[in-house]
Amino acid sequence: MDAGAAGVGLAADDPFKGSPFAAVSDWSNGISRRYQHVLDRTTPHVLYRWLACLGVALVYVIRVYLVEGFYVVSYGLGIYILNLLIGFLSPQVDPEIHDLSSDGPSLPTRGSEIVHMIKYKYVPFSFGKQRYNGKKASSSSTETAGLLPRD
Repeated sequence: MDAGAAGVGLAADDPFKGSPFAAVSDWSNGISRRYQHVLDRTTPHVLYRWLACLGVALVYVIRVYLVEGFYVVSYGLGIYILNLLIGFLSPQVDPEIHDLSSDGPSLPTRGSEIVHMIKYKYVPFSFGKQRYNGKKASSSSTETAGLLPRD
């Protein structure tokens, strides 16, 4: 097979070859590859990564203290880190709400379910709390008396 000719053909068809866009793209790809190489080399060293993270955080705290500023930025950064921590600790699916055996709520399919809904006056789409009006009073004086607490 002529794999070399196919690779040359693809590079020759690139309309951005020799343009500033291609130069910036090549530079950013090189930086990305170097950064990924550093990440791949440091992955097994968990303790050193945590120590480096704490060191960077300590340098940031000292800088904020010495400069006497960036309090709003630090507050926002703290909220962001707390949000990441909560997202990490909370499960994606709440086991109390989500039943793993079913695909979600379903419509009634059996006749007994429909009869049950009609018997108990089930309203499938009711919004808000249902109101209980009680007995109607004949005069306005009894309406206000009904609102007062009884002893």
